[in-house]
Amino acid sequence: MDATPVWFMRQAGRYMAEYRALRARHSLLEICRAPELATEVTLQPIRRIEVDAAILFSDLLLPLEPMGLAFDFVKGEGPQIDRPVASPADVERLRTFEPREALSHVLEAIVLVQRELSGRVPLIGFGGAPFTLASYAIEGGHSSTFARTKALMYGHPDAWHSLCEKLATSVADYLVAQIDAGVDAVQVFDSWVGALSPADYREFAMPHTRRLFEAIGRRVPTIHFGTGTAALLEDLREAGGDVIGVDWRIPLDVAWQRIGADRAVQGNLDPTVLLGPSHRMFSQTDDILARAGGRPGHIFNLGHGILPSTPVEHVQMLAQYVHSASRRAR
Repeated sequence: MDATPVWFMRQAGRYMAEYRALRARHSLLEICRAPELATEVTLQPIRRIEVDAAILFSDLLLPLEPMGLAFDFVKGEGPQIDRPVASPADVERLRTFEPREALSHVLEAIVLVQRELSGRVPLIGFGGAPFTLASYAIEGGHSSTFARTKALMYGHPDAWHSLCEKLATSVADYLVAQIDAGVDAVQVFDSWVGALSPADYREFAMPHTRRLFEAIGRRVPTIHFGTGTAALLEDLREAGGDVIGVDWRIPLDVAWQRIGADRAVQGNLDPTVLLGPSHRMFSQTDDILARAGGRPGHIFNLGHGILPSTPVEHVQMLAQYVHSASRRAR
């Protein structure tokens, strides 16, 4: 294409009135489990915003339930797992599963979305990286310190690696099933991996994330996303992914130099910038585009998801601006 492609993490979500209307009648899990509803939410931003990709509406945690970790979403607090992993015995009890059976509703949604998209834009599927899913499984939800996660990681390394092996196998099977169902690319979310030092990443996370990417192979393009990863960029590259996500804590050109010119990059606007005046949003966008320098391989995105309080008009303006500004620069 003649302009920088753009899509936004959480481009389907609470900042959109039509999504809030659906959520008034259905829980998040009900939407995830109903292919028609998941399809509708996936398509909502495609109708309103000038984005170049759809991302499947689902949730990172869906593979945990068929493994034996039931969870739900608590209003104002996010996901909560009923019985978090607390010991090596808990790890042993976790099951692997067949995603084409346990998560068939997700695969059905992919078929429905692709039918509606009819080739207008590609559809991105996704799954959670082993470290981030393990963190949720152990913490029972969000955490600011990851104290329980690291206590098990350091104190019971064999159990930790067993847990991550199970997660890597399950998520790899799930992503391959998504690819077989028709997604055009997949993104692996390692949302909490910035909690690790480079040495800990290499010991406790990288082997399992690499195994996940190796299992996907060259079937479709792959995106490797994390936040707080400025100290880990070379390691993320080594773990895998055709595209490496870059958050707002490091300039795009500096990050790309460290990642390497043979990989594409995705990023890297701070999501909170969309809460401010449009002139600041545009000036920061100009800076990112200038740092990309018009090189092929830059996907414009936020460093993390759109915040619920974001004005939808700002998202619309930003997507249009990325296209027009990058087109002028070529």
